[in-house]
Amino acid sequence: VQLQASGGGLVQAGGSLRLSCEASGAIFSINAMAWYRQAPGKQRELVARITSDGVENYQDSVKGRFTISREGAENEVNLQMKSLKPDDTAVYYCYANIALSSNRVSRDYWGRGTLVTVSS
Repeated sequence: VQLQASGGGLVQAGGSLRLSCEASGAIFSINAMAWYRQAPGKQRELVARITSDGVENYQDSVKGRFTISREGAENEVNLQMKSLKPDDTAVYYCYANIALSSNRVSRDYWGRGTLVTVSS
């Protein structure tokens, strides 16, 4: 199983970016997908999470600015980021909890990360 993320880049404060992540491989089902981020010198933190039922959770600092969605294929997750701030600068990692067979035993998978830089 692989998670391939895309969409990072450099943007000015107040701008927008959209991150996308697609899971591929021998997937039976995906329980939840999420975006985490890690800023320089800080621990990795949850940004937003969405379950297979469509329940969304957000870090307080991004509520109202970021939207997570699973559009199109069930194995794809997007993060629409608006009103970006310099504090949003980080490497963003895609995450998925995936079951590989009908016994539904699942494990966590991570993408490589994509850099988002917000300039002031």
